[in-house]
Amino acid sequence: EVKFMESGGGSVQPGGSLRLSCVASGFTFRDYSIAWVRQAPGKELEWVSSISTQQSTFYSDSVKGRFTISRDSGTNTVTLDLNNLKSEDTAMYYCAQDVGSRFGKAFNNRGQGTQVTVSS
Repeated sequence: EVKFMESGGGSVQPGGSLRLSCVASGFTFRDYSIAWVRQAPGKELEWVSSISTQQSTFYSDSVKGRFTISRDSGTNTVTLDLNNLKSEDTAMYYCAQDVGSRFGKAFNNRGQGTQVTVSS
């Protein structure tokens, strides 16, 4: 069974930072690109970032320059560093397999998520 376990969320002030982690299991981690996606209350699911099997990284325009994605095949972990956080970054963050023909378009097997709240 494919599983993702996200952690690291919390409440921070604007301009603050967080590190989100996602531990994957139940599939061959090195064979899949992995994405972070987020969903704010009342809004649609939004792609945030993806990392390919070859460590290439991709970001949405809304987070480019502020967020950094990385992966460690030794621990089956994907990390998302969130810097200079803004109130509009408030959402539940999930990781998932990125399975589309283009990055950021199709996802499988989201985890339970970790909540990020940015507020003064």
